Amino acid sequence: MQTAQPEKVRAYLLDLQDRICSALESEDRKATFLEDSWKREEGGGGRSRVMEGGQVFEKAGINFSDVLGNQLPASATAKRPQLAGVNFRAMGVSLVVHPSNPHVPTTHMNVRYFYAEPKDCEPIWWFGGGFDLTPYYGQREDAIHWHQTARTACQAFGDAHYPKFKQICDEYFYLPHRQEPRGIGGIFFDDYSEGGFEEAFAFMQSVGDHFLPAYQPIVARRKAKDYTEAQRQFQLYRRGRYAEFNLIYDRGTHFGLQSNGRTESILMSLPPLVRWDYDWQPEANTPEAELYKVYLKPQDWADQTILDS
Repeated sequence: MQTAQPEKVRAYLLDLQDRICSALESEDRKATFLEDSWKREEGGGGRSRVMEGGQVFEKAGINFSDVLGNQLPASATAKRPQLAGVNFRAMGVSLVVHPSNPHVPTTHMNVRYFYAEPKDCEPIWWFGGGFDLTPYYGQREDAIHWHQTARTACQAFGDAHYPKFKQICDEYFYLPHRQEPRGIGGIFFDDYSEGGFEEAFAFMQSVGDHFLPAYQPIVARRKAKDYTEAQRQFQLYRRGRYAEFNLIYDRGTHFGLQSNGRTESILMSLPPLVRWDYDWQPEANTPEAELYKVYLKPQDWADQTILDS
């Protein structure tokens, strides 16, 4: 029987945070990440890194956390009552990137590990995570590349992984009160322990390692594209959807706040500027209308080719 190795996971996550920060700084070339280390009174802490006011990235937050405790938040035990009152350890890297240019999509990624020690049974552990993309102006080339990279991250672990985790992502990143997805999705998984610790850990690493190959080429293609003030205002309007999801539905936000994590680090996922307009509708046959008609409709992007676009 394989033994879970939290310190091995921690080392990987810290390195992943370093690599992503370095890559995003190389794309921006103006701003750098500021680091804020913090501790929890109940146990553990984290290392938050935030970039603001960059040339490419208006705001980017990449957080590492390693939280210990003996009382899981209600959001974590609602479906797992057997974990109430047990010693636990939860660690992960979570990021959200809000670019300045409306042609560069916002993105979210997280990979995480959970370990608990119930009194009367063997330790319980699992991995979770994924990445998703939220464009403001749709590009077929970007959507295809994003989903094909997500599929590549899953391929070595079984043909069923990508379609399964894509569907879960489409269902999770959805705003019921708007009846629309947050973006074009990606992959999302949770409670994952298939094949034992080493294989499950390898899958989590594959997802984490494929984030930059999925996102960085899109940034490089779009970051210098000209945009109008009207397009900037549409970006701010659509950012409202992002804020609504993170505050109302996001399980990670709920877990962080209920576990007495550092509030600034938890809410760094929110965009720096956002607007809400009453009952706004896009004009027909515009790029804004195309976002709703084409890109906010789940589809099999990974099975398409760039030539189709």
